[in-house]
Amino acid sequence: MANDLPLPSQQLVTVFGGSGFVGRHVVRALVKRGYRVRVAVRRPDLAGFLQPLGTVGQIHAVQANLRYPASVTAAVTGASAVVNLVGILQEGGRQSFAGVQASGARIVAQACAAAGITRLVQVSAIGAASDSASLYARSKAEGEAAVQAAMPSAIVLRPSIVFGPEDGFFNRFAALARMLPALPLVGGGETKFQPVFVGDVAEAVARAVEGRVGEGLIYEMGGPQVKTFRELVSYICEVTGRKPLLVPLPFPLARIQARLLETVDLLSLGLLPDVLKLTRDQVTLLESDNVVSAEAVAQGRSFEALGIEPASVEAIVPSYLWRFRKTGQFDTARAG
Repeated sequence: MANDLPLPSQQLVTVFGGSGFVGRHVVRALVKRGYRVRVAVRRPDLAGFLQPLGTVGQIHAVQANLRYPASVTAAVTGASAVVNLVGILQEGGRQSFAGVQASGARIVAQACAAAGITRLVQVSAIGAASDSASLYARSKAEGEAAVQAAMPSAIVLRPSIVFGPEDGFFNRFAALARMLPALPLVGGGETKFQPVFVGDVAEAVARAVEGRVGEGLIYEMGGPQVKTFRELVSYICEVTGRKPLLVPLPFPLARIQARLLETVDLLSLGLLPDVLKLTRDQVTLLESDNVVSAEAVAQGRSFEALGIEPASVEAIVPSYLWRFRKTGQFDTARAG
């Protein structure tokens, strides 16, 4: 597999969504291995910050939108491998779950198949299921199925909630703990997560691009610990030195709150701060645990099979949540 491939410097990898949270780490992992990277994004002018990650000319941003097949075809032309990271957490404007995560994934896979590309890595999410009550989870599953139908050799990676310096979970709740006297725990905070470090996800993607990962399989990726929503929020408060009241919020009440926030966001033309946004579909997602399945572990479709030892929350999160303490990094002694 990997030994039959040209040197990384002779290969071009197209990364859809390469300027996003996970994307920038994937680009870094690829350029460190010597690959040339084409970053396919809707706004190439906003991807300039990626340039210092590689040498001169190693990273090039191009315009592509998954809703327009011609732009996708152009973005994969000449590539040796393709990575699709594009996804959304909530719908808005022309960005729908079906259009981005289902149809978009299909368009990428079909373009790869037509171009004769044999290495495609599709990043999905744990919880993807065709029978899920969540539109997000169903669209992820539809995208996976479409990718595997168009390109049976494609590798699908399903991470649990991803954490890292620019994440939308730990940073969000740290910001809320700084702003609010009380934090709601949807469903009582009993939902289980297996947070995975973004650098470990990027490493898995890079190994798949190298040809070191079994083709045609779906891998589930989680960190070394399973924690409840309540435990994670409590840890965030501990690290930041904040002491808001943690209030259990039953799912029915959480759906009502989400509906109100959706209405406020709509009436304000999308001006509601992201940190305050909550949708009913997100509440639905919280009704199911987000952890690596026993089947994936038993069948060798997890980090263990990839030879990656995942980092823990405690090893990484304090290094970037210090900014939420009352006196920043100087508040270390009082944050415990």
